[in-house]
Amino acid sequence: MIEPPRQLITAGNTTFLHNTVKQLLGYGWSINHAVNTHKAMELLDKAPYRVGLIAIDPSTSILPLEIDSHSRLSDISWVAIIERNGLSQEKTRERIFNTCYAYQVSPIDVKKLDTLMENALAMANLKGAHRIPTLSCLDDEYHIVGDSPTMQRLYRTIAKVACASAPVLITGESGTGKELTAHAIHNHSTRRHGPFNVVNCGALPPGLIQSELFGHEKGAFTGANQRKVGIIEHSQGGTLFLDEIGDLPLDLQVNLLRFLEDLKVLRVGGLKEIPVDVRVLAATHVDLDEAVGRGDFREDLYHRLNVLQVRVPALREHLEDIEALAHFFFQKFSTEKPTRVCGFSHACITVMCQHRWPGNIRELVNRVRRSMVMCEKRLITPADMGLERRHGLSRGIDTLQQVRDAAEFEAIRSALARNKHNVLRASLELGVSRVTLYRLIEKHGIAKNGCPHERQTIHVSPR
Repeated sequence: MIEPPRQLITAGNTTFLHNTVKQLLGYGWSINHAVNTHKAMELLDKAPYRVGLIAIDPSTSILPLEIDSHSRLSDISWVAIIERNGLSQEKTRERIFNTCYAYQVSPIDVKKLDTLMENALAMANLKGAHRIPTLSCLDDEYHIVGDSPTMQRLYRTIAKVACASAPVLITGESGTGKELTAHAIHNHSTRRHGPFNVVNCGALPPGLIQSELFGHEKGAFTGANQRKVGIIEHSQGGTLFLDEIGDLPLDLQVNLLRFLEDLKVLRVGGLKEIPVDVRVLAATHVDLDEAVGRGDFREDLYHRLNVLQVRVPALREHLEDIEALAHFFFQKFSTEKPTRVCGFSHACITVMCQHRWPGNIRELVNRVRRSMVMCEKRLITPADMGLERRHGLSRGIDTLQQVRDAAEFEAIRSALARNKHNVLRASLELGVSRVTLYRLIEKHGIAKNGCPHERQTIHVSPR
């Protein structure tokens, strides 16, 4: 195995560091000094520094770099060197404890320091080897995380629909990441350099939706003091994402259908249609088939939007991605956490994998973010996450029959969800007869919508 490079970044009083650095060079370390945070960023752009040596001035306890607040610097395993009398100050001890892997007091034993730095590098490389699988995007702000078969299928679907130009309907429960999926489709399409605009059809007052979407001419109505270009026109050359399309009023569904058919908009009060080159993505958490049946959604618009479909899975369908997701959000919000918090306990990861996550990714984000702020130890516990065992998890040791029942329940519920609760299709997928599936549905108290009956207690054992 190739040895990782022994690259070291230093910061702090150069006089204090001089002799130590000079001797460390003899141990094979490649060393560069950062006089400030800006210089440190320049060095990190050129080389993957994983360990650092920082000299702390005991008279001020001020850190020479922002290693306690800057995410890239806090990812480095720092070893502090300080005069022995500096440890008498509580503030200094607290800073070292919260920000550093270890410390040494002067006079420095360079041989011991080399061993300490080598250990810090080994731990940092071990941490760096924990790859968080994500769907790569051009915009670093947006990532879809996960490496499970379920997420791999989603990635392949996104790649396929991104290459097309037809409308896409994105379905999934609330909190699963439908807007994130829309971003990924846009970022992997030929329109990625154009605008990506979002309209939440359920958030705009009905009287303003038409003006927001299609724009208006000056004097079109009271208060229209000047011409306004609608968001569809603003999306020229890019992508328009219509979130919660099921909440769009029926009268505006007609206008949207007309636009999708000829890709031209007519501003409110206008006389001339304007051609627009834009791709439409739409999302909903409601069943549009049922909405069409109730008369709440136009069937012709549904078929026009549903040319391509992407279903975003619920988090409970890919619990094997929980750990990667938790670490991803931990890193994302690292600037908000107390510097002493360095990750999740094994018990916390275990309990997270047992939770049912009714709020999906949105719930996970909120729980991780809150726990990072509230945690008083180095590792986040189930209690910090608000996921103690009383929250719908099993108590004690499960019997083999309980484990089998839990697995059977989950397999049936997932199959029904994937097949829109069509029992025949679900039975074919599971490899059982329709009669057998009906019997198992009754056994586990699963309603036609895939959820357990309220009066039925379903035991869910840990995975």
